[in-house]
Amino acid sequence: MIRTMRDGDAEAVVALWHAAGVSRPWNDPARDIAFARQGPHATILVAEAEGVVLGTCMVGEDGHRGWVYYLAVDPRHQRRGHGRALMAAAEAWLAARGVWKLQLLLRPDNAAVRDFYDRLGYRDTRAVCLQKVIEAGP
Repeated sequence: MIRTMRDGDAEAVVALWHAAGVSRPWNDPARDIAFARQGPHATILVAEAEGVVLGTCMVGEDGHRGWVYYLAVDPRHQRRGHGRALMAAAEAWLAARGVWKLQLLLRPDNAAVRDFYDRLGYRDTRAVCLQKVIEAGP
């Protein structure tokens, strides 16, 4: 079952992000969760089975394009279609809001995940992503 994240899921979601290797030391997962859930432009989808969080997908839109972050599936449950189902749910969430493009960021050394997204029809646009941290956070 895929559903929207609930308040009581935060601890399991953070643990999953660490186990799946999608968290980074410079990102505060609790802050990212709170920010994604504070308004109507983003959400966190959760794949759940028998009360256990198996996967997540943070999806949002910026008024022009959709973005996906934190697609993660528990390593013990990978290669069973959960990632594909979460991406389909993210695409549906965006389509329901009238968003027709979905983008995501992928680290160049993550070949296994690159193959996954290739199979789902995602293509490298050869765009360069630039970043500036404008506020250090709490």
